[in-house]
Amino acid sequence: MLLVAVAAVRVSSRSGLPSLLIYLGIGIAIGQDGIGNVVFDNAELTQVIGYAALVVILAEGGLGTKWKEVRPALPAAVVLSLLGVAISVGVTAAGAHYLVGLEWRQALLIGAVVSSTDAAAVFSVLRKVPLPSRVTGVLEAESGFNDAPVVILVVAFATVGPIDEWYVLLGKIAMELAIGAAIGLTVGFLGAYALRHVALPASGLYPIAVMAIAVSAYAAGAMAHGSGFLAVYLAAMVLGNSKLPHWPATRGFADGVGWIAQIGMFVLLGLLVTPHELVNDFWPAVIIGLMLTMVARPLSVFLSLVPFRLPWQEKTLMSWAGLRGAVPIILATIPMVSGIEGSDRVFNIVFVLVVVYTLVQGPTLPWLARKLNIRDSGEAAADLGIESAPLERLRGHLLSFAIPAGSRMHGVEVSELRLPAGAAVTLVVRDGKSFVPLPSTVLRREDELLVVATDPVRDAAEARLRAVARGGKLAGWLGTGGGSLH
Repeated sequence: MLLVAVAAVRVSSRSGLPSLLIYLGIGIAIGQDGIGNVVFDNAELTQVIGYAALVVILAEGGLGTKWKEVRPALPAAVVLSLLGVAISVGVTAAGAHYLVGLEWRQALLIGAVVSSTDAAAVFSVLRKVPLPSRVTGVLEAESGFNDAPVVILVVAFATVGPIDEWYVLLGKIAMELAIGAAIGLTVGFLGAYALRHVALPASGLYPIAVMAIAVSAYAAGAMAHGSGFLAVYLAAMVLGNSKLPHWPATRGFADGVGWIAQIGMFVLLGLLVTPHELVNDFWPAVIIGLMLTMVARPLSVFLSLVPFRLPWQEKTLMSWAGLRGAVPIILATIPMVSGIEGSDRVFNIVFVLVVVYTLVQGPTLPWLARKLNIRDSGEAAADLGIESAPLERLRGHLLSFAIPAGSRMHGVEVSELRLPAGAAVTLVVRDGKSFVPLPSTVLRREDELLVVATDPVRDAAEARLRAVARGGKLAGWLGTGGGSLH
């Protein structure tokens, strides 16, 4: 089973296909109607585990979201997560009712469930496609934000009895988003401050502490009747942009935990489905999916982004990049747990829709980006993964990093780094051998460097190193910034 999962990771990373389909396939293969013939029909347990996995995935996504990319895209992402979701729910529900013949409650449930883009699918696909930061910023922030209003709508539509008036739902959404945002930002800033000023007894505790802080934001948001999903995403984003100690190790740990969460969640969802029951709902799912991808999603994107004057090519790509994944399938278990009539059919339609259109959209996204001539002009300059270890008694920091293949730090002399006073390159490891560099030592790709910096100049030294990695020895004059130029 472990070898199959590892192979699935390799296939998905090379093909651009979201790992969702492979892991769902594993779950279906070992479930009923499969070779394992394992019978599993506990929708409530699936929902609980799915929520827990989604929290971890959102935390991992928030930790990897760069504030400098998201900040200019934030207004567009917020509008797309609110107005865009409303448009998508309405259009998709109308299609499900009039074209497929579903009752209005079932149609609204499907419209709400599939209107949430999936964070795991978006993060895994977009970070392999070289797109402009304003495009990836909008799509990643949208996938982190739109879970909250969609969950509120699905719960409202899955409640036995009459559905609340639209203005009541709007008030609930606004209140839960406000509470979740406030708690998430507060927990994130307090957690970052604590980790930067309190030395933990072992470096391996920093990754665990970061994930624990992010998850606690979800718990606090949920207990305060706010959006826990928004809280965990914002808290993780604050932590991920706070230059914490041992950051590369933390990032690697979060990636690993995120993969485990995805694998477990998708396999469990594959177990829950009964394959022979999907046949009758295949074409209804295809029709509703066409309404969603060809009408509802483009309308929501183009109408929501009217005030932002983005090129039509970017709006077209955003329309196609509204990837669905495990989130809609998890949300489809809510009416099953609530005992809503026809909920089994809603689940089957959502399952087929997600599988079919993820299979189509994921692999074709890079092709569409090329056809629309949308590329990231700055993709050649690789960023540095700088790890910082605090030296408490010496009141300093030890920065360590390796020069990646795409870095413009290659060919730069140590003296040309122009680090601020109080920071110095103390050791270089090259081809397995270490030496103390001279000011005239020329840095090369794959060199590993140790830099010692005092407390006051630690941030300036790291910023300067990143600037040289992006702009080379002329970083200060090319507008790449990066701290003092002593």
